[in-house]
Amino acid sequence: MYPLFFRLVFRRMDPERAHHLAFRWIRLAVRIPGLRDVVGAVLAPRYEALRTDALGLRMSGPFGLAAGFDKNAVAIDGMAMLGFDHVEIGTVTGEAQPGNPKRRLFRLLPDRALINRMGFNNDGSAVVAARLAARREIVRTTVGVNIGKTKAVTESGAVADYVTSTERLAAHADYLVVNVSSPNTPGLRDLQATSALRPLLTAVREAADRTVTDRRVPLLVKIAPDLADEDVDAVADLALELGLDGIIATNTTIAREGLGLRSAPDLVRQTGGLSGAPLKERSLEVLRRLYARVGDRLVLVGVGGIEDAEDAWQRILAGATLVQGYSAFIYRGPFWMRAMHRGLAARLAAGPYPTLADAVGADTWKATV
Repeated sequence: MYPLFFRLVFRRMDPERAHHLAFRWIRLAVRIPGLRDVVGAVLAPRYEALRTDALGLRMSGPFGLAAGFDKNAVAIDGMAMLGFDHVEIGTVTGEAQPGNPKRRLFRLLPDRALINRMGFNNDGSAVVAARLAARREIVRTTVGVNIGKTKAVTESGAVADYVTSTERLAAHADYLVVNVSSPNTPGLRDLQATSALRPLLTAVREAADRTVTDRRVPLLVKIAPDLADEDVDAVADLALELGLDGIIATNTTIAREGLGLRSAPDLVRQTGGLSGAPLKERSLEVLRRLYARVGDRLVLVGVGGIEDAEDAWQRILAGATLVQGYSAFIYRGPFWMRAMHRGLAARLAAGPYPTLADAVGADTWKATV
């Protein structure tokens, strides 16, 4: 049913407008108790075997909503109602900003992909923090908070900008993510160099500890798929050195060549980050490299090109404790998470692993035996 609706309605609409329309429907549905219960029962069945412990948190499953969909923390309960086991909001910046000029979101339909150059459009960390503080939870879920650099802030002021957001948001986050890998904020990816990343992550860790004294807020860093292999290794080593809790691999890509893209050249040439199916192979390569480097000393989150349960299962076998998606939700619709959970539970039941945790990294350690 959804594929037909997508073809007849959403694909004829501007992608950003379609996003906001769907957003409104989701937010409305979760506010209606009877409807919310029915939707949750149909779309979000829970499987005991998929329960996941990660980052010191207990989650109903391993699959979450990647940052970028709910930038301003306005639909956490709605996305949990649809079955996402955790919801990562943001990216949130120190100051509110409108993002880049429209049009800034493009569908590559033949490739099941998106290109976005949104530019961290969000309400700013002060407003989002107040919204999270006032939130009355309707559907229980884990909430991650993804923070980035305000566009107007220079590289020299980046640390202070991230610290400001951390001080405002850490108390409301089940885990915190430092985003240094979006291609749509000038100079942001330069912060992935370890010389710049070390002081940034150190300052954010200290700010989180200073702000939240009754618990340790897990801290992760999100990296780009476009890093050279040696830079992936350097980030992994730095994360271990600094005592980070995890790495999210990966963000969108600026690459276009070698991805087998079939969409019209004028769409492929659009600037911005490419997400969706074409990112699958490289994102998986980065994840495998990270797991080979860090093993189970860090929580790895696999994201990028995940379309179905088999993709998610391959990320788990490659070393991901948690998995995230976004672009495929646009194409697959509200029944996506139902199929994802059912498929993961079936693969676990059919395999040799007693628990989901036993499957994490199994392909890597098999290769070393």
